Amino acid sequence: MSTSLLEIVDLGDGEIVLQRADDDSAPLVTIRFSDESQLYLMDNGLEVAKAMIQAGIQTAAALSDAAELEVEEESSDEARVLH
Repeated sequence: MSTSLLEIVDLGDGEIVLQRADDDSAPLVTIRFSDESQLYLMDNGLEVAKAMIQAGIQTAAALSDAAELEVEEESSDEARVLH
């Protein structure tokens, strides 16, 4: 993904989206809380959505880092020559 400014927007209809600030393309992430969950969240839906998005980004970064380490370990194993 290219580096661009992202924004979290509450669309006001129970839907919260993560989108590029400088683009009218489709949202990258959409979160919709059911009516029942909105009762439990009260007015905290946006804060919960922010936490969900942050957790998702952190998890994706950790998985990406782990995959890179695995590739590096595999390629370093191939480079060894023992005589």
